[in-house]
Amino acid sequence: MVARTQTSAAGVLALLSEQDEPVVRQHALKALLPLVPQFWAEISEHVATIESLYESDELPRDARDLAALLVSKVYFYLGEYDEALSFALGAGRAFEAESRSTAAAEFIETIVSKAIDRYITVRADDAKDDKIDPRLKTMIEGIFTRCLEDGEYKQALGIALEARRLDVIERVYKESKDVELLSYIMEAVLESGFKLSYRDQVLNFLLPLFPPPAPQSSHIPALTRLYVTLSSTPLTVKLLQSLVPKEKLLAYQFAFDFVEGGTQDFLESVRTALPEGTADEKGTYDQLRQILSGEESIKHYREFLGRNNKVDLLILKSTKDALEARSSIYHNAVTFSNAFMHCGTASDVFLRENLDWLVRASNWSKFSATAALGVIHKGYFEKGLELLGPYLPAQEAGTTGSVFSEGGALFALGLVNAGKGKDVEGYLRDKLKNIQNEVVQHGAALGLGIAGMASGSEDAFEDLKTTLFNDSAVAGEAAGIGMGLVMLGSGGQRFADEMLQYAHDTQHEKIIRGLALGVAFLYYGRQEEADGVIQSLLSEKDGLLRYGGVYTLALAYAGTSDNNAIRKLLHIAVSDTSDDVRRAAVTCLAFVLFKNPTQMPRLVQLLSESYNPHVRCGATLALGLSCAGTGLQDAVEILEPMIKDPVDFVRQGALIALGMVLVQQSEASSPSMSSTRALYARIVGDKHEDPMARFGSALGQGLIDAGGRNVTISLSSRTGSTNMAAVVGMALFCQFWYWFPLAHCASLAFEPTGIIGLNEDLKVPKFEVVSNARPSLFAYPPPTKPPTKAAVEKVETAVLSTTAKAKARESRKKAAADDSQMDTDEKPEKKESDDAMKVDDAGASGSKARDVSPLTQLADAATAAGAGTPSTSTPKPKRTVEPSSEKLSNFSRVTPTQFAYISFPPEGKFQPVRAISTVPPQRGAAASTKRGGKGAALAAVSKTAGGGGILLLIDTKPQEAAEFIDLTPPAPAPAAAAAPAEAAPAAASAGSYGGMVDENGPEADMPPAFEYPFDA
Repeated sequence: MVARTQTSAAGVLALLSEQDEPVVRQHALKALLPLVPQFWAEISEHVATIESLYESDELPRDARDLAALLVSKVYFYLGEYDEALSFALGAGRAFEAESRSTAAAEFIETIVSKAIDRYITVRADDAKDDKIDPRLKTMIEGIFTRCLEDGEYKQALGIALEARRLDVIERVYKESKDVELLSYIMEAVLESGFKLSYRDQVLNFLLPLFPPPAPQSSHIPALTRLYVTLSSTPLTVKLLQSLVPKEKLLAYQFAFDFVEGGTQDFLESVRTALPEGTADEKGTYDQLRQILSGEESIKHYREFLGRNNKVDLLILKSTKDALEARSSIYHNAVTFSNAFMHCGTASDVFLRENLDWLVRASNWSKFSATAALGVIHKGYFEKGLELLGPYLPAQEAGTTGSVFSEGGALFALGLVNAGKGKDVEGYLRDKLKNIQNEVVQHGAALGLGIAGMASGSEDAFEDLKTTLFNDSAVAGEAAGIGMGLVMLGSGGQRFADEMLQYAHDTQHEKIIRGLALGVAFLYYGRQEEADGVIQSLLSEKDGLLRYGGVYTLALAYAGTSDNNAIRKLLHIAVSDTSDDVRRAAVTCLAFVLFKNPTQMPRLVQLLSESYNPHVRCGATLALGLSCAGTGLQDAVEILEPMIKDPVDFVRQGALIALGMVLVQQSEASSPSMSSTRALYARIVGDKHEDPMARFGSALGQGLIDAGGRNVTISLSSRTGSTNMAAVVGMALFCQFWYWFPLAHCASLAFEPTGIIGLNEDLKVPKFEVVSNARPSLFAYPPPTKPPTKAAVEKVETAVLSTTAKAKARESRKKAAADDSQMDTDEKPEKKESDDAMKVDDAGASGSKARDVSPLTQLADAATAAGAGTPSTSTPKPKRTVEPSSEKLSNFSRVTPTQFAYISFPPEGKFQPVRAISTVPPQRGAAASTKRGGKGAALAAVSKTAGGGGILLLIDTKPQEAAEFIDLTPPAPAPAAAAAPAEAAPAAASAGSYGGMVDENGPEADMPPAFEYPFDA
């Protein structure tokens, strides 16, 4: 007998009206529960009756729980989730029993999710426990207990973090004893947009939970990031003091890592607070102070860049020859490309070999060309004044030079001392106050801002403000930017009020834009503290101030992936009336999301197809900044079609962004690498291309080969914290749209990528590590081959068959004439032309060798083969098998992706005091990458740059003598006075890294200073 399908719940609902029969009504409630998914609409008409049963005292507790659960499920299907949660909390044991049923999984999941959301909301309002519904607390505690029983620790930690239940975090850690969970909590609180006050509370709570660091501890990078984020001098000094007696190497390692991400002010305060120590410890503390000054790191990084300089000068020469130097935009393009390629290498070979090109710079091109020396010699702060001496403003009165080269030299001095400018701050302030020329003041203000970045110097701020009040458009713009840079991240309301007040008073657009950017720098990393200023700027009528509001929003929430900030930027990108503001809003998405590069292509894909070219241009730069150095194919696939955009500045942005994305990629790891390089060369060499596209190609060439092909572009530090200097540098680089010289600031985001090992004496020993991947995956690009002139070969003259027949007839006639004269006494003189003609005839009448028909050639080849003629074809070379790994020495280039494949041989003399990478070493990388093809199986793009940097090494075999790399520069060759221009290249090769091939050789001496022949 077939069971009848139930078509209505009316019969069961009728039982609810049995007033005198509680048992019947309880049975009706039980019967209605499984019917709700099918008949919820019909049951909803009686929901008031069921609610009254829940509130009735006549029914037992179990029946009332069933009534509450039934009402909750009805409201769930009606979409009234808050009401459903309220009744579910009253269902008690009935809800617990229902949660074990698989049929109600969707209902249970939704109710639990709503309960968690309500609990988090109530806790976020700082409500006390006695004000929270005890039934809600009971449900949440049950969720925590169940997570711990099931081993779902991260779920419990996520709820506890958002609900501000630090006691649960401690409870989970004590039960699991897993340090990785503490690192997980730290990353979550830093990258999920929590308020600064709560963030610091969580970090201070986590710090004592971390076990004391020891060599090779997995949580060393997390601790480093925690200390840098808190920037607490007492806590940091306490850590270093605890390590000095027994773990001196680890103390040095922490100090080097603090330099990577700490601000100038924080590092200086730690140096000052370090004690002198006992007699045995004094040397260690002195070394720590030396490391914290940043000089040791910079010294080794510039040595690394100099030794491994792989700049392809032929690319630069081809670009220089293709771009007409008389055009300012083209001269600037070559200047920037050369500066980026040679950043930090101290190699000025290209400048010395092209003095005739250099002399054509004029006005602001001269300013940019001089400032490029600061990029090339970045980090040589102890010799900065000496290197730039020929161009800096003269001390003697009456000695005048070009104001453009003087201003550029002051800007260059700031770039040389970027973030470490304590020694040159006084000099730059003096020039800013005493020289009244606006061009020189412009360079001095930019240099002072970059050198004194985040120094918090109020004296420098006041000097810049004095320059601002002169109301010079050129000097005032740089002063506004410089004021923000000096007070970077301070969030001082007084400084912001002064800057915004003058921005409303002045009529100069350049000054307004400079001040708007300065305010953005002022609130760097301040998150919710900047909300008031952001709202004020975004509501301004002046588009320039709204432009500053967009950058203030982006820099305040830089690296946080904050949803509210992203939502605001997307709204501005599609609604603002100013194209500049819309372009900036799309670009600034990169500053908020750069720690999640894989999300950016999906986010901007629709924006890249916008009807507005400014929005499309912003999308290109957003992809370039957020995916820089990752080689992310999704980003490349969006950028490549934009190279063919009908608008020139969109193409320019796409070409620049491609250079950022593909920096340090190889042809084996990125399928687009070789085609992109060829594209740059084609666009630069095409005189019919738009100037902006050719400018973008030249910048792309410089970025893709930046730092001698030994740096990456990263807005994150190696430990995962936000790289302040890099974010600021790229924010300034984006202003090249208005002011070309600011493009030099991209060098602040260039991060050397190499393995640099030091022993406890901070000397550089020789050792080797193993890269467990095919060498081609991370190899340098092959050098460009110069164009070769093909030798002209003489081709045998082809003779037509008609010509051969005519010559044959003539020869027969002459032969007949000769026969008729045989009996005569006088014979005609034989001519050489007759013999020549016979040779031709023989060639024509024989085997028709001069017939160039392909069929004839094939026939001849077949005949020769049949006759046993040996073949002249060369045998195919045997295919060589690429090794699956390679050995790398100290001071070798290791790209960020490659760090996941690097390991120290366990039998080696030296072992690192901390892991070389945050990702565990991968052994089978070579085979997997070979199967994936085109780098498909490379390690996934990580959120951080991933390890490397300067590593302190433990000597596991102290009984064996160590070999060291000699860093002593050779004695400088005597420079000839007034050397002719043609001799300059030879002198340059002796004093620069351009021709060095020995990786283990000593560091070359600084090249002798030369003066640009600008005024020749």
